[in-house]
This record gives sequence, C-alpha cells and structure tokens, in this order.
Amino acid sequence: MSQMTGWQTLFYKEVLRFWKVSFQTIAAPVLTAVLYMMIFGHVLEDHVKVYDTVSYTAFLVPGLVMMSVLQNAFANSSSSLIQSKIMGNLVFVLLTPMSHWAWFVAYVASSVARGLCVGLGVFLVTVWFGQPSLQHPLWIAVFALLGAAMLGAMGLIAGLWAEKFDQLAAFQNFIIMPMTFLSGVFYSIHSLPAFWQQVSHLNPFFYMIDGFRYGFFGVSDVSPWLSLGIISVTLLLVSGIAVHLLRTGYKIRG
Repeated sequence: MSQMTGWQTLFYKEVLRFWKVSFQTIAAPVLTAVLYMMIFGHVLEDHVKVYDTVSYTAFLVPGLVMMSVLQNAFANSSSSLIQSKIMGNLVFVLLTPMSHWAWFVAYVASSVARGLCVGLGVFLVTVWFGQPSLQHPLWIAVFALLGAAMLGAMGLIAGLWAEKFDQLAAFQNFIIMPMTFLSGVFYSIHSLPAFWQQVSHLNPFFYMIDGFRYGFFGVSDVSPWLSLGIISVTLLLVSGIAVHLLRTGYKIRG
C-alpha cells in the first residue's frame, strides 16, 4: 500500500468504496436486469422478431448487459463526488499533491471496474435465458471498455456540477436514463419509423449498444467501425471536458 502512487491509492479507495456495499452496487443492478429479462423476454418473445437468426430473448442479453455497464459506471464516479462534496471529506483528496490527470484516471478507472463487474454479473445470470453466441469477443471487450470509460467521465462531470443529490438525480433522470432506454436496448431501430431512426442516430448510446451487440451476433444496425469511430470521438470530447473541469477546480476549490 505504501508503494502506491497517488492515482493508484485513489483508485483503490474508490473500488473499496463500492465493493464494501456490493449487495447494493452490484447485486441490486443484476437483479434489476433479471427482472427486465423475465418481463420483456416472456411477454415479447413470440411477438418481436429482430434478426432472422436471433431470438428476442437472446437479443435482449447484450442490451441489458451494456445498459448495466453504462448506468453503473456513471453512478460510481458521480455518486462518489457528490457524497464527498456534501459530507466534506473531499478536502482530504484536495490536500494531496495529485494532478487533475491522476483524479481523472482514478475515478474513471474505478467506474470502469464497477461497470464491468456489474455487466459480467448480468451476463452470467441472463445468459441462461437467451444464450447468445460470442461471434467477436474483441468487439465486446472494446465497446464495454469505451462505454464504461465514457460514462465514468460523464459521471465526473455530473458529480462536479451537482451541488446536491436532487441535481444529480435530475442529470441522471433527464439525460442518462432517456439516452440509455432510447438506444436500442429493447429493440432494433429498424423497427422504428424513418424519422425516429434518424433521431436514434444522434444518440451516442445507440452506437455503444449496437457495437456491443455486434460482438455477440455479428449483426448490427450500423457498421461496428462507424460505432467505434463515433464512440471514440465522444469519449475524447467528454474526457476533455471532465479533465478541464478538474484542472480548473470547478465547484471543488474555493
């Protein structure tokens, strides 16, 4: 422990923070995903046809896994920052000589860790319902990592901006949740009218879900390379904003 660098120590602290309450931070999201699977899979299995060779239940599995990864990566960094600000213990991190880059790496890396833990748990439980194939494992890993990192960075922005839990809840309820649920988790955008298909293409979450699903089935609504490009650019943009806010001490330094 004494040989850890600044960002490694903060990363360890953040991982320990969510791991200590894993029943709430990991088990609860897995249960939520199982409920989605049981309800939507049971009700729509015989009524929705997505891809010719893929059952609707199998189609749901990657969507629920990625949705869980994204939501929990966002929740990790955002909740940690707002709790530290409200409880006043953020000052102990501010007193350290860590750079803004160390803060960014530690918070985003811990968010990725939590997102992937929850995603793996959701996959292990829901895979028994749909049993999707694993056509391109590398694509699965790439989109899971990029998606978790992007939402971890967005969580940093939200946590820095919010001054109370109500503001953070508004950010999550009016931005993160709609973008997640309207990204194709429960449907293919090809089932939508032409106008809403175009609207869906404006949602970066759609490309994360679609690219991630391509790794399982080898089939997607758009090219995985297009999805990779859009997510990479969006990640750089969101990360740049988060690093800038940390560098300027936005709402954390008097």
